[in-house]
Amino acid sequence: MDQEGQESVFSATTEFDGDHATVLIRGEVDMSTAETMFQAATRATATRVTLDLREVSFFDSAAIQALIRLTDHYPAGLVVIPSRQVRRVLDISGLGEQPWLRPR
Repeated sequence: MDQEGQESVFSATTEFDGDHATVLIRGEVDMSTAETMFQAATRATATRVTLDLREVSFFDSAAIQALIRLTDHYPAGLVVIPSRQVRRVLDISGLGEQPWLRPR
């Protein structure tokens, strides 16, 4: 567990509603799980994806790289809902003002 008391075990769950997918990510997104996050968001023919990261407790450079790949994959159809930790990492990396990023 991290300092906030959230579980660090990674999981990715995808739900579909027509051409829209919602991908709920939990735990730590790092070098060992970033590709799984990417695959969970791209496994179907959805044209719009909401990536819900509100339950993510750790987000590293591999996670940022996977996220950038998702913005390329869904140039006009990606929405990212960050946790406080993810928001901080994206702000520090210069990605905090992207149009696909929603307020926490």
